[in-house]
Amino acid sequence: MIRRGGWTVDAKTTVFDNPWLELNTYDGTRPDGKPGTYAVMSPKNFAILILPLFADGTTMLVGQPRFALDNYSWEIPEGGGPKSQAPLDSAKRELKEETGLTADHWQEILQAEVSNSISDELAFGFIATGLTQGEAEPDGTEELTPRRLAFRAALDAVMSGEIRDLCSVAMILKAHYMAQTGRLAPALAQAMLNRE
Repeated sequence: MIRRGGWTVDAKTTVFDNPWLELNTYDGTRPDGKPGTYAVMSPKNFAILILPLFADGTTMLVGQPRFALDNYSWEIPEGGGPKSQAPLDSAKRELKEETGLTADHWQEILQAEVSNSISDELAFGFIATGLTQGEAEPDGTEELTPRRLAFRAALDAVMSGEIRDLCSVAMILKAHYMAQTGRLAPALAQAMLNRE
């Protein structure tokens, strides 16, 4: 018997397992003293988020059809990184894979719990600067359309609801806050805030 999140857990059962995630149920006693079952989705990778920022105040988004909601989504480059690997190494791989970009400078700006009521997934977000364009190497499960646009246009897309991916929303809003409050290089911040 263990305590977890206010529950007393008597038994754990793995109900689904594949190379990407595990789904477990926990039987025990709820915080109110009644019996209950809690389910937790456990991705086997970290969520890796990259906001590429060019010196002219532009960024790169990636459009793709998403299976789970059967919709088309504009997002920052993002993917999964093995928990056995440093998140930065995964970020470098994901950026190159999805956009063809490599970066001279990396700054971690976000650690987040993606959906902590049903998942133990952790996210790590980076700003990438000093960018060089190369060839993208998308995974066979992805159908990607890269799009370079002004950072302000990406911010407007967040505020209008066009960008709905929560990790992208968080990263773009965090970068905007950093640009406004002197937490990014002054020339880059000015270009991000002024370019229409």
